Amino acid sequence: MSELNIKRPKGTQDITPIEVNKWQTIEGVCKSTAEDYGFSEIRTPTFEDTKLFVRSVGDATDVVQKEMYTVTSKGDSEFTLKPEGTAGVIRAVIENGMLNEAFPQKLFYITQCFRHEKPQAGRLREFHQFGCEMIGTKSPIADADLIMLAADVLERIGINNTRLNINSIGCPTCRAEYTKALREYFSQHTDTLCDTCISRLEKNPMRILDCKSPVCSEIAKDAPVILDYLCDECKEHFDMLKCILDAMEIEYSVNPRIVRGLDYYTKTVFEFICDSIGAQATVCGGGRYDGLIRELGGADTPALGFAMGIERLLLAAKRSRAEFIDRLSCDIYLASIGKDALLVTAQLARGFRDMGFIAEYDIVGRSLNAQMKYANKIKAKFSAVIGDDDIKKGVIKVKNMETGEIDNLKLNENFYDRFSDVLNSYLFGDEFALD
Repeated sequence: MSELNIKRPKGTQDITPIEVNKWQTIEGVCKSTAEDYGFSEIRTPTFEDTKLFVRSVGDATDVVQKEMYTVTSKGDSEFTLKPEGTAGVIRAVIENGMLNEAFPQKLFYITQCFRHEKPQAGRLREFHQFGCEMIGTKSPIADADLIMLAADVLERIGINNTRLNINSIGCPTCRAEYTKALREYFSQHTDTLCDTCISRLEKNPMRILDCKSPVCSEIAKDAPVILDYLCDECKEHFDMLKCILDAMEIEYSVNPRIVRGLDYYTKTVFEFICDSIGAQATVCGGGRYDGLIRELGGADTPALGFAMGIERLLLAAKRSRAEFIDRLSCDIYLASIGKDALLVTAQLARGFRDMGFIAEYDIVGRSLNAQMKYANKIKAKFSAVIGDDDIKKGVIKVKNMETGEIDNLKLNENFYDRFSDVLNSYLFGDEFALD
């Protein structure tokens, strides 16, 4: 009989302990930066009613047409693993009455998402997004503040060589004229457009501008530009955004070909690009979606947001040689000689842990030599070998594993405090040295 050989699904990854500290660094910066801007965390289900994404993301998008993971429950309800974070957040805001609270509502999330795509560097089928949503403001100042938040996240992580591209894709009024112009232009190329873009021609020709086909991309280069069709309100909004970004000294380029991949965007759209990570160079994408809340059954409320792929942030951070928080390591390993000493080490380990130290002791039944080898392997900062004589004397010899220096600590009410001084002296220098 052959051995069972089960591997992780294609397009997923295991995040092992050796990498977790890097993820914690990225997630910690995202969370703390969002909180500095007044955002609060929200958590939504991993799966939602399929109609939510068809309605919000758009039935002509690649996400809905090709990439969603959809299942049917026994009650014939159809659910989809969320391919992006915004729709679920807006559904939660409406359903939980948050539109009745003070504006702006400022929310952030770190969540898993799922898309059935061809796996490659920076693009997986299960991936993680950090996102921010700002609800209840139509001011271009809000657009600029959100862009500044995204820029600060990238800077604080230590990702360099990024560039910001911005565009306006207008409102339904001016987009109607633009859509008409696009349809007239692309209708001249129906013999060379891909089948997907042919179907988009009637439903949403703006999607053709986002096609990855080299042939369609080449045709799109000479297509009409949305900025030439903006109504007065949208033009004023975009001009004010640029003025605010200039005042904030945030560098940007206007790229009229940015449309984003989801249908709910209006007016401002933006991307941060990091060319050092290869083909999947967009590390942040976002914009305004003033009609989405109304589309999903809520009051007519303006909103905007962005999302960053954690995997791409991690890849960009590594390429930028950013610093990550250190992996947690054992503060003290308690080696024991004999049964009585083992009981004492268990008691001491609990006391250390109650004080907030990382403490380990032998739970395998190793020899003393094997215990010390294990202490080295787990990079314990200190160790102590405890035998019957140590217990009788009431003194524990604590050894600095790096220098070999030994401190004698009495087993009294000050024992854990004295070890804290020893550890702080090791970590931070002479100002924490023992008297």
